[in-house]
Amino acid sequence: MARAAVVLGVAIALLFCSIHGARAWSASCSDPFFKACYGVVHKCPAGCPKACQVDCKFCKPICACDKPGAVCQDPRFIGGDGIMFYFHGKKDKDFCLVSDRDLHINAHFIGKNRAGSTRDFTWVQALGIMFGSHKLYVGAKRASIWDDSVDHISIALDESPVLVPAGQGSAVEFPSAGDLKISRIALANAIAVERPGSFRAVVRVVPITAEESRVHRYDITADDCFAHLEVNFKFGDLSRDVHGVLGQTYAAGFRSRVKIGVAMPVMGGEKRFAVSSLFNSDCEVSRFQESAAQLGAGEDVIEMKSKAGMALPSMECHSGDGSRGMVCRR
Repeated sequence: MARAAVVLGVAIALLFCSIHGARAWSASCSDPFFKACYGVVHKCPAGCPKACQVDCKFCKPICACDKPGAVCQDPRFIGGDGIMFYFHGKKDKDFCLVSDRDLHINAHFIGKNRAGSTRDFTWVQALGIMFGSHKLYVGAKRASIWDDSVDHISIALDESPVLVPAGQGSAVEFPSAGDLKISRIALANAIAVERPGSFRAVVRVVPITAEESRVHRYDITADDCFAHLEVNFKFGDLSRDVHGVLGQTYAAGFRSRVKIGVAMPVMGGEKRFAVSSLFNSDCEVSRFQESAAQLGAGEDVIEMKSKAGMALPSMECHSGDGSRGMVCRR
């Protein structure tokens, strides 16, 4: 009888969500009937890189690079609208990823140009995050031979180096910088950066492996494994007019211009998104104001958690049995 009640409850929740959409699902996902989603070992998809996350909506793990707000690989983006696209930019140049009134995020691209190629192979090496009057740098240190146990992350706040104590879960907080918190989510090469109400970024440093280089013909040599960042962003309140390579996909009324269905849908517009340096907001699409105190009152904002269907219960996931599995708890 109890089992039948659980099955009936799940069916009702699924029907309710299919009718009322993402906001309704966020309520049902925390329903007691979904407790089976937690406390068990979830296996990462077979073809997934090291990082995967549990999608609470479907109660299954997916590659971290397949979630909205992801910036991975040769930069491959998943927009706030869920559509995947590539933005290649130029090596050794800086581009605006997100520009809003009180948040501006730039990225520094590194790369290679193979003889005969019409474009650079590029990866994101560093982020320059500006909020209010603060400047946060998160970057990947150059490495020749990759070692997972060596930390390749470099962090600085307002030009002062930030040292996060060793150990998974250790953290440093900055009350004077909007309660910014930086914490380790692995022993090395993975951190979470969060400013409550504004943004959260999970940042990992990864190399180009010899196999990747062979398959994609990157021609990576032994003196540089092109350590770079893979990032997952989540945003709080963004304005209706937010812009940038990634930011525009969260704007009101945005319609993607990339060709859906092709092998590599490319977002162009390098000139519009180019900035003169990592901590400048002088791109053509800039919306940034140096201090949030300058903002006018009563302006409309979009709560991106509901727009992107990301208002889901918080989960903590850790490796389970040493294999490609995770145990998740609420």
